[in-house]
Amino acid sequence: MRVRSTVGPFVGTALLALAWSSPTSAQSTPAAAQTPVARLSLASAVSLALAHNHQLVATRLNVDIAKADEVTAALKPNPVLTSTNENFAVFSPSQLTADNIANNQNFVESVGYLFERGGKREKRTLVAQDTTRVAGHTARDAERQLAFQTAQAFINVLLAKSTLELAQQDLQDFSSVVDVNQQRVAAGDLAEADFYKISLQKLQFEQDVSNAEIALVQAKSTLRLNVGLDAVAEDFDVEGNLAHTKYSVTVDDLTRDALATRPDFLAAQQSTKLAEDTHALDISNRALDVTGEVEYDRAGPLNALGFGISIPLPIHDRNQGNIAHSQIAIRQASEQEAQARATVMTDVGSAYAAYQINEKILGMFESGYLDQARQSLDISNYVYQQGNGNLLDLLDAERTSRATELAFRQALAAYMTSVEQINFVVGKQVMQ
Repeated sequence: MRVRSTVGPFVGTALLALAWSSPTSAQSTPAAAQTPVARLSLASAVSLALAHNHQLVATRLNVDIAKADEVTAALKPNPVLTSTNENFAVFSPSQLTADNIANNQNFVESVGYLFERGGKREKRTLVAQDTTRVAGHTARDAERQLAFQTAQAFINVLLAKSTLELAQQDLQDFSSVVDVNQQRVAAGDLAEADFYKISLQKLQFEQDVSNAEIALVQAKSTLRLNVGLDAVAEDFDVEGNLAHTKYSVTVDDLTRDALATRPDFLAAQQSTKLAEDTHALDISNRALDVTGEVEYDRAGPLNALGFGISIPLPIHDRNQGNIAHSQIAIRQASEQEAQARATVMTDVGSAYAAYQINEKILGMFESGYLDQARQSLDISNYVYQQGNGNLLDLLDAERTSRATELAFRQALAAYMTSVEQINFVVGKQVMQ
């Protein structure tokens, strides 16, 4: 009797929670030395991938860079100290007397300060803060993509592992058929030519096992590359099974959630605000800054205070180019936001359609086709063992059963991937 465990609990609740609730900062850089993991769950695979992916860490550092730029943007101008000292008779040593210095040398010490007008510093700081928010959304979107890629790779390992178990079980079952028929040949109940046909068919099952072993090695290599070569042992194994868990969602709810949480769409929205605030800053930069100066003058015996002011004359440069540039940038950002919105809605619609189709395919298998293929093989095998069946019917039943079982596992993997894709396109864990 064949025993196949294909439906079991699949734990993925921590997938996007780990991905999108983690702080997008350089502080999340992993420790230098860690013991390689021998067994991986989906949640731990995603967690390790988010901690060890170098490109993701580099993207997160953009947030820290933007925060440093906020500090620069908020700084006030430094005051300027100027010291001017004149009329030292260094080329006439005979005149370098105390009386000459007291009555003929000029000393001017002044302090100047630039007064920014038009709210430049406040608007400059706001632009820097907008840039930080865009960098944060971009980093979270990179986390979202890496989490989905890791989930895909993990499901592929589950599929490869299940396929190998199926191939090994098929080979074991068919080997028992070969053994029984070898005894029938020895007893004279089966022609030797028919036995050779059965024996040669065993080669196909052995090839299936070899191909499944190669596929498992390749799938695990891909997952290990995603998670981090140093974080996972070479001979690691995964936890979990291919499973069919039903969910109740609507495309309208998914679209609403996606527009509220998708980090790439939020980045596009924030980019529009960044463009608007940049335009406001460019208008502020048109305002004339004033440099005020206070000075102390000593000219011989005279001691005095002086005051000065410096104002640029806006005859030519009134920041026209930057203002026009930022106006166009607002339109550009608005178009990109509209495109991002359309992309979100299209992604949700496509992912939901794929989810429904994969669920329908699984329903067909579970409605009876899978059991029929198993029962057909059992009946053909029993009839043939009793000497009443046809060899071609037995081999055909074997091929049909093997193909049906493999297709069922592939359908399970496709369904689980479509579930993770729903979470991916929405931007949060809506199916868990």
